[in-house]
Amino acid sequence: MTKDVPRTDEELGLDPGPEVPTVGEGATATATATEAAPTYAYASIPPAASQLGDSGRGLRRRNGDRRGTLDLGLFVLRLIVGGTFIYHGLQKLTGWFEGPGLDGTRDMMADGGWDHPTLSTVLVIGGEVGGGVLLVLGLATPFAAGAVLATILDAWMWKQGMVPGFQYKVAGGVELESILAGVAAVIILTGPGRWAFDRNRGWATRPSYGSFVIAILAVAAAVGTWFWLHGGNPLVGMQ
Repeated sequence: MTKDVPRTDEELGLDPGPEVPTVGEGATATATATEAAPTYAYASIPPAASQLGDSGRGLRRRNGDRRGTLDLGLFVLRLIVGGTFIYHGLQKLTGWFEGPGLDGTRDMMADGGWDHPTLSTVLVIGGEVGGGVLLVLGLATPFAAGAVLATILDAWMWKQGMVPGFQYKVAGGVELESILAGVAAVIILTGPGRWAFDRNRGWATRPSYGSFVIAILAVAAAVGTWFWLHGGNPLVGMQ
């Protein structure tokens, strides 16, 4: 009967100890946790973030890609310009379409004051036929348009230098050459459009500084070829 009988909560094992919060402390902790974590009325998983912003940007990109009839217009332009150069080149190469043929073209270049008339004939035919075919196909378009631009600029200087005065509206003047040179430069700067073999190239729809450089190089090539194979100032006598 000398054994002690437990009488207190601690002795009975009912004391929660310091690690268990009291009633007041527990209420405070629960309220803090409730404020820190967001609650959702209908689900325990938060809803996915709205994709409105991304879809809006995608819609703007799709609308920005709409080109209307631009690609068709560039295709028609390439057909007309490229076909014109092919026509004149075949006149010189084969004699078709009442053209002079190879021998007649060589004699024409020699009589027109071109040095190395055989080389001059090869260059003009290559620029017209090769450049014209590539333009129609829309293949390597900036270089093709650069080739025909250089070729037609040499033809412009040749015809302009034949007679004193500005040879634009006169018979046999440089009106056609001026138009063809301008359109060739436009194709370099705009690209061939999507109706072309170059459709996957950046220059097909978004030409940039590279196309501008090609246009400058084409003009430089025309001027260099003129002074190397012909020489003289084509603007002498221009009023």
